[in-house]
Amino acid sequence: MVISESLVACTFGTYTLQAFGGDPDRVLMPILGVGLIVFAYLLNASGTRSVGLWSIVTAVVKVGGIASFGAPGLWASGISFVATGGELGVDGFVASIALSIPAFKGFTTITNSGAEITEPHRNVGRAIVWSIAVCVVVYLLVAFAVGSSLPLDRIVAVKDYALAEATQPALGQTGFYLTVALALVATASGLVASVFAVSRMLAMLSDMKMIPHSHFGMPGRIKDHTLVYTVVVAAFLTVFFDLSRIASLGAFFYLVMDMIIHFGVFRHLREEIGAKGWVLLTAIALDASVLLAFTWMKWQSDTPIVVTGIVGMALVFLFVGIFLARNPVREGAHEQH
Repeated sequence: MVISESLVACTFGTYTLQAFGGDPDRVLMPILGVGLIVFAYLLNASGTRSVGLWSIVTAVVKVGGIASFGAPGLWASGISFVATGGELGVDGFVASIALSIPAFKGFTTITNSGAEITEPHRNVGRAIVWSIAVCVVVYLLVAFAVGSSLPLDRIVAVKDYALAEATQPALGQTGFYLTVALALVATASGLVASVFAVSRMLAMLSDMKMIPHSHFGMPGRIKDHTLVYTVVVAAFLTVFFDLSRIASLGAFFYLVMDMIIHFGVFRHLREEIGAKGWVLLTAIALDASVLLAFTWMKWQSDTPIVVTGIVGMALVFLFVGIFLARNPVREGAHEQH
């Protein structure tokens, strides 16, 4: 969950440095990322109304802006939907799907914010469908614009700001800087919304006695404390991991989390909520296939990040297992739902 915040923060730092001609690999990148995390904390601490207004305004700006800049990049390439070079192979294609999963993480922001939504039983489902649909359209436009405008080696070289690079043939250097500015708005708004959702979810789990909680001497409500925990962990990851490694960790954790949730629904809630068993089992099988392919490719190219992911998940399972063993949930308790 918190991994996505650090991923967005690193992207913000990378684009900011690129706009001013700096080196994204220098120490300024994590500093800028942490600065954005602090901004997200302050905005979230100011209240739900501020977060809601910010999210609405920036959502319109970033979706409309990305589409506006992606279209000229596609037009400049001759409206070609064929990449300019490179063979990935089936295993590489399947593994690449793992990195696209965090890109659709926005719909989990909706589910984690369910308590803040008007008529959640009706509107949460609609919001999820609309968010995924908008993401598919925008991401496909960006992928086609970048893939048809830049050769594969250039995409690899500018992977963290590829859209800005792809707009240069059509819009020149001005388009490049406008795209960078749009990326800063997009990452800032995404981080604010994600911090809001994750901190609220952690607060909910604390209330349900599913995870431990300590005030550490801080005043205020539980959700104020979980907001602090969220930004501290996100800042730690931003400082000590680069963008590609954070994305890889996010892919590992999200795939495993999805499989666990699907299995839990299949085993315990399928009849209660009317879920279809074959859909859940198919989702588990697809997740497992992508996870295996991605793990194999990362093991060959970056073994330490695979080991880090395995150790991190093992520690999470161990910690939560010990906590729940010492604090069992009462059978039939309302908090179980």
